[in-house]
Amino acid sequence: MQQIPEHRMPRGVRHRKRSILAISICAIICNAWSFAAIAEWAKRCPQNMLKRLSCRYNAKTKRYEPPSEPTIRRFLQQVDAEAVDKVLSRWFQSVGDKSLPIAVDGKTLCGARQPDGKQVHLLAAFLHKQGIVLAQTQVDRKTNEIPMVPVLFDDLDIKDRVVTFDALHAQKETARYLVEDKKAEYIFTVKDNQKTIKQAIKELNLSSFPPSARNN
Repeated sequence: MQQIPEHRMPRGVRHRKRSILAISICAIICNAWSFAAIAEWAKRCPQNMLKRLSCRYNAKTKRYEPPSEPTIRRFLQQVDAEAVDKVLSRWFQSVGDKSLPIAVDGKTLCGARQPDGKQVHLLAAFLHKQGIVLAQTQVDRKTNEIPMVPVLFDDLDIKDRVVTFDALHAQKETARYLVEDKKAEYIFTVKDNQKTIKQAIKELNLSSFPPSARNN
């Protein structure tokens, strides 16, 4: 968490950056979905937990003090969200099984809005079984998920791993990027309305059988 840039001016800072971030992440894992809920979670923490979370120690009261709701709110509203994503992604990769397959999927976030009122749409790469998100990137409303795949994987080491996609991403350039640039494997879903690629797959499959078996 020390790798995440500090956006606050040094003067007047009472609570450490890593403390606010650690509290926020732990609280969210425990289903605290608002600034007030995060602050309430921190208030309920015992002293030994606040110490481990690097909270401020008050020499007068001889107690560790968690940040208040306004402090948490102001910090999280201004922190570099992309930097947080990248740091957490690198940590997940360092502790996870690097042989597990990765799924790619896009989601529109409920209740999240951009300044212009548009909903937020994210493209995420996550582990199949655990559901752990390794990386995610926002899809601008002027584009779609397809060109965002390289952006999603540029900072990830996926060599020799299998990446699965839905039918939207059954694209030549996506396949080329994964195999040639990232040295990975892929599985695309192909639907009936993708007639050209489905026919190509059918012909490829038939060519692998001897002529006597093709009619079957």
